[in-house]
Amino acid sequence: MSSPSYQLFAIGNPLLDIQVTNGEELLKKYDLKSNDAILAEAKHAPLYEEIVKGKVTYVAGGAGQNAARGAAYVLPPDTVAYTGCVGDDDFAEQLKIANAREGLAHKYLVKKGEKTGACAVILTGHDRSLVTDLRAAEKFEKSWLSSPEVAPVIESAKVFYIEGFFLTHGTESVVEVAKKFSEAGKVSVINLSAPFIAQFFGVQLQQVLPYIDFVIGNESEAEAWASANGLPNKNDNAATAKAIALLPKSNPSRPRTVIITEGPKSTTVVSSADPDNAKIYPVTPLSDSEIVDTNGAGDAFAGGFLGAYISGKDIDGCIEVGHKLGAMCVQSIGPQFKWPKVQVL
Repeated sequence: MSSPSYQLFAIGNPLLDIQVTNGEELLKKYDLKSNDAILAEAKHAPLYEEIVKGKVTYVAGGAGQNAARGAAYVLPPDTVAYTGCVGDDDFAEQLKIANAREGLAHKYLVKKGEKTGACAVILTGHDRSLVTDLRAAEKFEKSWLSSPEVAPVIESAKVFYIEGFFLTHGTESVVEVAKKFSEAGKVSVINLSAPFIAQFFGVQLQQVLPYIDFVIGNESEAEAWASANGLPNKNDNAATAKAIALLPKSNPSRPRTVIITEGPKSTTVVSSADPDNAKIYPVTPLSDSEIVDTNGAGDAFAGGFLGAYISGKDIDGCIEVGHKLGAMCVQSIGPQFKWPKVQVL
């Protein structure tokens, strides 16, 4: 029996989300912002033990893994594969179950005796504050890309997806794969993932961006990139998208497309082929009562976009499916999708 021929290969930090609602007091206690994503510092260490004493929900997380599950939800089985590093623990088993449900093939590097990464998700109203303890996730090894589990996936996949968070420790791995894809005329996509990536990991972003065909980010990530790169108007999504689109590219035969989402408002798309013509896509808003949890909505958008792109949709169609999956995600707890599956293409 021949092995599956995967279309999408994604890489990131596999995490189990530990969600808690009405977290206003926790935000104050741990000096957190209501709509942010950070890496845990020493002062946040007690947070994980504190929240599990109350009522919590465990949800499979990790930005790249969420997006990969979204793409797998849209596409046929055995189409999407994802890698990252986990421990040999119950958290990893929970992630495998969630991936199997959506038809995502996990190609984990498993570190014996290590703990799988965790993300404290503190919900206040419709906002979420993410505090990540990477644990095993940051022990990923570049040599794993050459393993019998992963090498054939890289060979067969047409699209490579990178979460920005992975750049905090795994830039060398990402650049190796993105360069390989670029040289083969295949497509690479990166998600900016959080404002701190543009602010503090700009050097790493610059290393990988020459090989990137699609850049996805939200308005706060775009603002952080604009500030870090000295753009005059940091709140102009179209101008920021244009600046990113026109950065040097190793394979100029394919234009670079930049997509900036703005939650329930709109999505801005700029292509280096026509950088002065920003296209704005309105989002069909949901009522307050329909919104359960915004955690993972941006990843769901990216997953929908990737699934539609691999299915042969044009950019308009890809944005439409991205919006559909994002809307589906915010109507459930955590980055999850309706079951049984709903046709979104």
